[in-house]
Amino acid sequence: MQNNAALLVIDVQNDFCPGGALPVAGGDAIVPLINRIASKFETVVITQDWHPSGHASFAASHPGKQPFDTVTMPYGPQVLWPIHCVMATEGAALHPDLAIPHASQILRKGLHPEVDSYSAFMEADRTTKTGLDGYFVSRGITKIYLCGLALDYCVAWSAEDARHFGFKTSIIEDACRAIDLNDSLRLAWERLAAAGVTRTRGEDL
Repeated sequence: MQNNAALLVIDVQNDFCPGGALPVAGGDAIVPLINRIASKFETVVITQDWHPSGHASFAASHPGKQPFDTVTMPYGPQVLWPIHCVMATEGAALHPDLAIPHASQILRKGLHPEVDSYSAFMEADRTTKTGLDGYFVSRGITKIYLCGLALDYCVAWSAEDARHFGFKTSIIEDACRAIDLNDSLRLAWERLAAAGVTRTRGEDL
C-alpha cells in the first residue's frame, strides 16, 4: 500500500455490535476483515463514539421522545438514539477482537454534551473541527480509505468530510455494515457519489 494512503476505522465498538445498546446487524462480522486490511497500511486512525452521560443525542434526554425520533437542534435535525457509547463504559470500548496495535491515533468524538458528532473530521454543528484533517496533512496523506460502523451514518459523514478537506476518498464496502434507518443507506450512497467518494472491496486493496 502506498505510504500516502491512510485507513480510517470508524466506531468498531461494543455498543454498535450485536448485544450492544445500538447494534448494527453483522457489526462484529467485519472485525477480522478490518484487521487484515489494517495490516496493509502504515497510517491507521481508529475512532470511538465517546459521549458524556445525558448527551443531547440520547432520546432519554428529551422527555416524551423515543429512540429514532427526530428533533430540531440549534445545528439542525437530530435523530435521537438509545443511550450508547457513554465514555469509559464497556459499551464504548473497542470490540475486543479488533487488533490494530500499530494504529497511530485513537480519536474520540461526540464529547460535547450538546452536539452530536458522526464525522471523524467535524462535529454535527459543521463548524467544530476535530483536527484530523491537519493530522493527515502533516503525515503526507492524500488518500483515505474508510471502514467500520455504521456505513450510512458515521462512515458516510466521515467520507464526505474527507472529500471536503481535499482527500481522495474510498469506502471499503465489505468492511462496513449499515443501520439503514428510513432508507438511510441508499440516500447515503447518493450523497457519497455526488461528493466523489468511490467504493472498493477489501480484496482489491
